[in-house]
Amino acid sequence: MKTRISTGLALCVAVAGGMVTAGTVNAETIRISYQPSLYWALPFYIATENDWWAGVGLEPEFVTFPAGAPQIAAAQAQDWDVGGTGSVPAILGAARYGLTTIGLTNDESRTNAIMVAKDEIEAVKADPSMIDSLLLTTNSTADYTARACLEKWGIDPSGVEFVNLAQAQIISAVISGNGRFAGVWAPNTYTLQERAGYDYLCSGADADAVVPGALVVRSDYAEQNPEAVQKFLAVYLKSIRWIKANPEEAQELLVDFYSEGGVEISDEGASAEFKLRPTFTLEEQVAMMARDGGASQVDGWMTQIAEFMTSVGTIPQAPEAETYIEPAYMQAVADNQELADFVNAD
Repeated sequence: MKTRISTGLALCVAVAGGMVTAGTVNAETIRISYQPSLYWALPFYIATENDWWAGVGLEPEFVTFPAGAPQIAAAQAQDWDVGGTGSVPAILGAARYGLTTIGLTNDESRTNAIMVAKDEIEAVKADPSMIDSLLLTTNSTADYTARACLEKWGIDPSGVEFVNLAQAQIISAVISGNGRFAGVWAPNTYTLQERAGYDYLCSGADADAVVPGALVVRSDYAEQNPEAVQKFLAVYLKSIRWIKANPEEAQELLVDFYSEGGVEISDEGASAEFKLRPTFTLEEQVAMMARDGGASQVDGWMTQIAEFMTSVGTIPQAPEAETYIEPAYMQAVADNQELADFVNAD
């Protein structure tokens, strides 16, 4: 990832309330964690390409992880400050290390799925009981989706053998003929479609299992640096707005971003990422996190996933949503006119 941000530049963005003012400033370093070559991390790449971090006085240091578990463990060691991750790691981080969810990256419900060879789909849908073994990554959003699908079909998950493999191992196993049913997430779903002749048997959306991605922050960092957290959200949301306004250019950047992370994605796969994974504007995020009439929409989605994690023994008890989902930072961006203008400026 090319970083075009330098400290001590003369910036022309004049914004009040702790944001960049005209003249020479020292940018505040913020350590951002994510998993490379995932759709929800594209806004970080686009913000860097456009130097939007400097526009709010931040200088990002990016810390990447191959999966959610090591990413969350590194938060306990204070190796990063803010970032994006899956809903399962976000809840795990909340239960074990006090990680706080401050927003959503996207809705991944349609891109977490059980997949099987195309010519078997109708037969399996007619008799789902033939699913006796499933390759998937346990304690993941694919695991959550798979169990929701099985329960939808009236199949007790305890009667199915779950073979725990990393996503790359699942792809290799399927392509080599050593797996029949696979629980995967994008972009691995597209790889199986293109290289193994597989297709969706059941997605999270089919099973009414909403799978959001989460924007997270270490609680201690947030308490000490609330303005930096708000600026981080503002930059992410500005990228989301730009992506929605420039879909063709955004798709080209997605291909470049994935390639830098070691993943080659076809034009069809890149197009599917944008079609199947809704993202949310500032206004939408505020509405989904609002607790005006009780539990928020986000509270409900995350609580369902937390209950799944409890049922499979990942965590001993599901944390209450109000203890780790904090809408105040997103609301603060909306309430700060300068930050809101930054998000919405062309």
